[in-house]
Amino acid sequence: MKIAVVGKGGSGKTTTSAVLARTFARRGRSTLALDCDSNPNLGISLGLGEDVTEELVAVRQAVDAGERDHATSLEDLVTHFGVDGPDGVRLAVVSAIDNPEPGCPCCGISPEQLLGTIAGPDLIVVADFEAGLGTVMRLGGQPVDIVVVVVEPTAKSLEVGRRAAELVRESRLGRLVVSANRVRDAADEERVRSAFPDAEIHFVPEDLAIVDAERRGEAPLDASGPAPAVEALVRLAEGLVPSAVTA
Repeated sequence: MKIAVVGKGGSGKTTTSAVLARTFARRGRSTLALDCDSNPNLGISLGLGEDVTEELVAVRQAVDAGERDHATSLEDLVTHFGVDGPDGVRLAVVSAIDNPEPGCPCCGISPEQLLGTIAGPDLIVVADFEAGLGTVMRLGGQPVDIVVVVVEPTAKSLEVGRRAAELVRESRLGRLVVSANRVRDAADEERVRSAFPDAEIHFVPEDLAIVDAERRGEAPLDASGPAPAVEALVRLAEGLVPSAVTA
């Protein structure tokens, strides 16, 4: 199962990816989270902390600078640039490298191609892609199982999301799911429904617990006390992969 998470910057894409990945892992599924963003922060949202996240980014940058050896295979890539995180999620930072070497598994292949290549009978891959539409356009030749388009109920975010949804449908990339974050009221819900009249939409309420967790550099899933937005994202995960729900 391969899940691509896309959307406008600041829409909550990384938080969504982190909660999805950890929810799958908590339910006993082998889960690989790929941080494909040019500004990798998925490690923080997963609960690995700032230091570990920075170390992973530093390794990637060292390879780009010629100070570290390249990965020798796709499997080695996940080991080379990865670490085990909370709930057993494996995180790998696979953002694009500035000085790619043709044929090199860790820099000659794009994050989009990597997502299309990684496979496993029971593996769930959650890829947090860079902001904007470029990723969706490049996914054309590498269909995935699900594309989660993350939006906010603002004009700019909805427009980016609408274009992304059109590209997903036109390219037949996979099941399209819209995750609308920071929804405050019925008016916000109606804005989203108007932008995506025929889409499968999941609403996530505005939640200060997530904001507070991000300020502390902690995983939203570890926020103390009830967190309605996190609960909504957990339900989204269960809807995406029903078999992940324990009996």
